[in-house]
Amino acid sequence: MIIAITSFALPEPITREQAHAIFLSTAPKYQGVPGLHRKHYILSEDGATAGGVYLWNSRTEAEAMYTDAWRTFVRGKYGSEPVVTYYDSPLTVDNLASAPIP
Repeated sequence: MIIAITSFALPEPITREQAHAIFLSTAPKYQGVPGLHRKHYILSEDGATAGGVYLWNSRTEAEAMYTDAWRTFVRGKYGSEPVVTYYDSPLTVDNLASAPIP
């Protein structure tokens, strides 16, 4: 599994409520994406930075999302260049699923 964390500065800080409304408008774009298990939208405490934490099957599938078109979309919607950082995820503890650790 791969975790990708995206982040971008906002032109001005937003509230949690504003972020929720904005993120709802983009959420359908991520539904049904091959290889994407989950996306968590994130907002910094000061409301000045936003992004996402994504859980992917593979880096190849993740990279298929973060294309030039995706970067252009983010720049157009939020006004800044997104940063994408990849991490290998060798083990996940999921307390909601109560799955045992192998």
